[in-house]
Amino acid sequence: MTESATLERILPGTATAAVRERKRGIDRVIILLEALFRQRAPMRVGDIARLIGAPRSTTYEIVNRLLEADMLETVGTDGHVYFGRAMHLFGWAYSHHNAHYPRIIETLDRLAAESGETVQLCSLRGNKYVVLDCRDSAGPFRISSQVGVEVPIPWTASGRLLLSHMDDDAVRAFIPPEDYRLPDGRMLPQDEFLAAIALARQQGYSESAALADRFTWCLAAPILDGRGAMTLTLCFVLPVDTPEARRIELLALLRERAASLDLVGN
Repeated sequence: MTESATLERILPGTATAAVRERKRGIDRVIILLEALFRQRAPMRVGDIARLIGAPRSTTYEIVNRLLEADMLETVGTDGHVYFGRAMHLFGWAYSHHNAHYPRIIETLDRLAAESGETVQLCSLRGNKYVVLDCRDSAGPFRISSQVGVEVPIPWTASGRLLLSHMDDDAVRAFIPPEDYRLPDGRMLPQDEFLAAIALARQQGYSESAALADRFTWCLAAPILDGRGAMTLTLCFVLPVDTPEARRIELLALLRERAASLDLVGN
């Protein structure tokens, strides 16, 4: 991905001709950190420069400054770098300053312990779906999730809730056409996805089966922010053959716990 394409993905509307002529230093820092995050593994500086399409000398300058600030650190002896201790401290500060977050983490822990199922906290990042946190199932059929990996929204139950504030035209403009292709090669009809969003809006919850993974059934319930918007979801990821009675029981539990985390009126 070129530097301009990466910047446009992260900061929509900034990859104009004027910006392409001379990027600000802060934009290049964001692009570099985003690329390293997406790679999910240490990289050599030269490889980072090629990945983001930035001058090698500029990339070395940025990396060296981030190393000095402990935002990156060297890994091994071959010149690889990855996120450093300062990043951990930033995350720690966020989780402790945000009074809502400890309640969410406690709910994830309790739901996983009580149900024995995989529980997720989910949201959107740009026009993609991400798992923000997860507690994996302890059962014999272990379902796990990668936190932070961006997934096409139509593949997910949560996506139907998180887009429920949009009208059909807005959804059509928001979702890239290629994101309707499921992992097994099937194309999810756009009208079917729009109908599923409308159903989620009406019901106040969403279910999906065998979309991102043909072995899973997903349940999602919204967590409302202080304005009443659905910005987060609480989810169960179940084996696809989970009996209907069990799914109904878990859905009721999920909706109850998600509602307890709503910030509306609090």
